[in-house]
Amino acid sequence: MSNVVKNILRFILFLLMQIFVLNKVPPLHQFIVPYLYFLFILWLPFSINRFALLLVSFVFGLTLDYFTGTYGLHAACCSLIAYIRPFLLNLLIPQETTEQSYIEPSIRSMGGAPYSLYVVLLTFIHHFYLVLIEWLQFGNFVFFLGKVAATTGISLLLIFATEMFFFRKAKYRTNAA
Repeated sequence: MSNVVKNILRFILFLLMQIFVLNKVPPLHQFIVPYLYFLFILWLPFSINRFALLLVSFVFGLTLDYFTGTYGLHAACCSLIAYIRPFLLNLLIPQETTEQSYIEPSIRSMGGAPYSLYVVLLTFIHHFYLVLIEWLQFGNFVFFLGKVAATTGISLLLIFATEMFFFRKAKYRTNAA
């Protein structure tokens, strides 16, 4: 299956999962809201250029916003993590080895610790920005941090469960296009 078809299927699958399954889960004490949709952005190939990454992420977030009725909320968060993603990948992996030999970020292509740090940092940034935009104020700072921490925790649990259940083979890049 080609990369484009695989990513289109992921786009649709993550949207459907977030809209019809995870958004139907009632929040626990208005604290924990499970989000998994942004994993699509984290799994995009290394070779995607920055403009295309920002554009795809914005369209992905805007599509989710359309179906959830929160216009611009998820698009802004998706665009932020898409902007930060290349810089974080440059910090976490050596450019001359991993990025040239593997197609997309995964535990096998990056290693366990760098991949975990990559996922944790982008998840925290996404949720911090999402909760901040939802409230547009800090209000009770402890409640704000609690909501960010709880939502990040449940999302990380979902992400690592997804990684275990849907093991992605780390495919090597070849010289043939």
